[in-house]
Amino acid sequence: MNQPARDIQRAELPNGVVIVTEKMPHVRSASVGIWLGTGSRAESIERNGLAHFIEHMVFKGTSKRTAEEIAQSVDSVGGMLDAFTAKEMTCFNAKVLDEHIPVAVEVLSDLVLHPRFEAEDIAKEKQVVLEELKMEEDNPEYLIHELFTRNFWRGHPLGRPILGSPETVSEFSQDAVSECFKEWYAPNRVVITAAGNLEHERLVELVAREFDGAARSSAAKKSAPPETHASVEQRDKKELEQVHIVLGVPSFPLAHERRYAASLMNVILGGGMSSRLFQSIRERQGLAYAIESDLSPYTDSGVLSVYAGTSRESAAKLIRSVCEEFRKVRGDGVSAEELRRAKDHLKGSMMLSLESTSSRMANLARQTMYLDRFISLDEMLASIERVTREEVHTIARDFFDPDRITLTVLGSLHGFQATRDLLA
Repeated sequence: MNQPARDIQRAELPNGVVIVTEKMPHVRSASVGIWLGTGSRAESIERNGLAHFIEHMVFKGTSKRTAEEIAQSVDSVGGMLDAFTAKEMTCFNAKVLDEHIPVAVEVLSDLVLHPRFEAEDIAKEKQVVLEELKMEEDNPEYLIHELFTRNFWRGHPLGRPILGSPETVSEFSQDAVSECFKEWYAPNRVVITAAGNLEHERLVELVAREFDGAARSSAAKKSAPPETHASVEQRDKKELEQVHIVLGVPSFPLAHERRYAASLMNVILGGGMSSRLFQSIRERQGLAYAIESDLSPYTDSGVLSVYAGTSRESAAKLIRSVCEEFRKVRGDGVSAEELRRAKDHLKGSMMLSLESTSSRMANLARQTMYLDRFISLDEMLASIERVTREEVHTIARDFFDPDRITLTVLGSLHGFQATRDLLA
């Protein structure tokens, strides 16, 4: 069944701001996002965490609004205002009723164009982020993924934490904040996407009015592609009840031609209750309450990781069992029935996500920033449908080489020793 064509339009302002909209006339809301092509990957070692810190700081006040007025501006029209920092991007977004689109555009633009960065606010926010770091240090699921990432991308900016460290955050200065803001938040590094009941020309007008006069910065410097490290690391944390485990292997970049085959393999391996890992580890062996696999793709690299928590007594058995599933898919490939289920699962989740204005807005940004073209839903569904068992098997043979597996273990270990023998 052919899906109706998406009504997507693109414009670019003279100073480099790219604006992409999708009209969804059947809804009464709209989601607007301002996306910056910079995240923790753009930072130097000394300034690790600064992209996330600036994302916090813009909410402390602008030349037009206090922190309280920023919070009230979208609340007062029943909308939602949010922001996040990732490895390769920062996003500020709002969801509002269609009649309040001008409010959303004006408030988001104010945040990214006119923050005040008062010395007193910087001092206070450093304390807030230091508390956030302590909170995450107490969160084993967050901590194990940070330890794994650091080991996997060791020595590369992708391996550093988005939040930074207590040492780097403590040293952030007003000058450093202002300098990086000026470079990273320039209009030629901005993509604005919006989806919902909107008119493209009207949105372009609203954005042009706000960004008029904003000055370009130099083009973003590209960092070298990362090398991955197949290491085995562990950390003893005595107060934890469980042992937390992440195993991972190198995967594809976001725009790779085989990304759909990799996504299907991920679904089969650990993407839901019918997946191989869930059925083996939880249902048949009872080794963990939850186990899942996940793909994290970036501009020039990617990782497929498996996460689970278990008892210290079961840790070695769980690691061996995960590697056994790696071995099976590498040796035997996947069945026709498994691939059919995975295709239906992936197509269903893709179509369901596109019912939301927020998901469509984010999808527009991803396609603009990583693919530089728009892929219709029909094209995505056809690409999924074209994936063969042979293609999945080829990827599995490449991905699940025992010599490429990284293992990270965190918990109250009492003498437990993670070794490469467990992965063989």
